[in-house]
Amino acid sequence: MSGKKSLGRFLTENAVVILFLLITIAAIPSSGLSIQYILQEMITRLGRNTFLVLALILPIYAGMGLNFGMTLGAMSGQLGLILAINFNVGGVEGLAFAALLGTPVSVLMGYICGSVLNKAKGREMVTGYMLAFFINGIYQLVILYMMGAIFPIRSPAILLSRGYGIRNTLNLEGVRQSLDNLLMLRLGGYALPLATFIVIAVLCAFVIWFKKTKLGQDMRAVGHDMTVAESAGVPVDRTRIIAIIISTVLACYGQIIFLQNMGNMATYNAHDQTSFFAVAAILVGGASVKKASIPNVFIGVILLHVLFVVTPRAGQNLFGSAMIGEYFRQFIGYGVIALSLVLYAWRARKDALRAREGLRRASIAAAPEGAAK
Repeated sequence: MSGKKSLGRFLTENAVVILFLLITIAAIPSSGLSIQYILQEMITRLGRNTFLVLALILPIYAGMGLNFGMTLGAMSGQLGLILAINFNVGGVEGLAFAALLGTPVSVLMGYICGSVLNKAKGREMVTGYMLAFFINGIYQLVILYMMGAIFPIRSPAILLSRGYGIRNTLNLEGVRQSLDNLLMLRLGGYALPLATFIVIAVLCAFVIWFKKTKLGQDMRAVGHDMTVAESAGVPVDRTRIIAIIISTVLACYGQIIFLQNMGNMATYNAHDQTSFFAVAAILVGGASVKKASIPNVFIGVILLHVLFVVTPRAGQNLFGSAMIGEYFRQFIGYGVIALSLVLYAWRARKDALRAREGLRRASIAAAPEGAAK
């Protein structure tokens, strides 16, 4: 009986991972794509997306759920890239310049986001999502009306013809794949961007190290129980703000890595889906609102993006329209977030009922003993 319960618990906790694995296995033959092509795409997308997804871990660790406010960091990174293009700084130096300029902006955005989320404890995810919409309006105002009019822009190539405002799409030729090509290894027909993977490995090592620090342990205590942590002398609000600031800064760097791989930037909406796909990836990897690990990140990025690669071609081959695969991709992205949140709520309710039942049985068992005394 315990074996059946353990199996049922395993299936429940890993339902999203298992579901995605089954869908992916079923979709690969229908796509007609070679395994070599899929593997190369996975290597590319691991380098492109993993840093962004890793930025979600610390807020989850601190009990703040899925940080949809990471979009603020993505906007900061884009501002840095715009200024790097404006000052004609290219290559890895251009990426470092963009990160240097984006860091103070992302720190400020992270502080604002953390402060707002502290006013909405228990509702951090929806609050972060709405805050991202609000800050996006300010971002659009700055980029569309202030740049060139209030903030001087040296490069006329990135300005709209009216003399102010940034063009809809920017060519990142100066920094295009500069990090990826810094240390490219060709092995067995595959291109491995070692420099990008080294940066990701450094971030993984930082996350592991950070969790062992005093601040990391404070975040763990806050994530476990804010009331107990506060009673133990942990500055709860400050710790939560720091978690969001770090996540926002990492999202800034992650967006820069993502865009340098793409080679161009949709100025006004490149950041729109940043948090959405990062959250979907970490949930596909088996994470939850309360628990996430580095393996969840890598599993999620691989599974989600294998599906993203094969579904358009599978839709074309099966139904004669690649757009069906695109619709399926959007459906899967939203669906996995909804399914994960529903499963989390269901498990939390079951755990609460189980705990109450345990307390009830304990009180019943203790009652005769108390009566005898």
